[in-house]
Amino acid sequence: MTDTLPDRLAIDPDSPYYDADLLKRPIGVRFNGVEKTNVEEYCVSEGWIRVAAGKALDRKGKPLTLKLKGTVEVWYDDEGKDEAPEA
Repeated sequence: MTDTLPDRLAIDPDSPYYDADLLKRPIGVRFNGVEKTNVEEYCVSEGWIRVAAGKALDRKGKPLTLKLKGTVEVWYDDEGKDEAPEA
């Protein structure tokens, strides 16, 4: 498995940019210098992310999203995963 992430990725299984194999590992997203944990979709080359708009749902039961534009950085966020917790 390579450590390069695609330019665009979504967590919605209905999206053409969804990839279950990539989403098995935790992915970190930094938007305008702030680490985000609620990202539904991102595009690095176009510089935007989609985040849920509160608890609002559309008529199909999926969360409503907001598209925010800015600088996007992504990486695999699984460092320290292999370490045993100290007791």
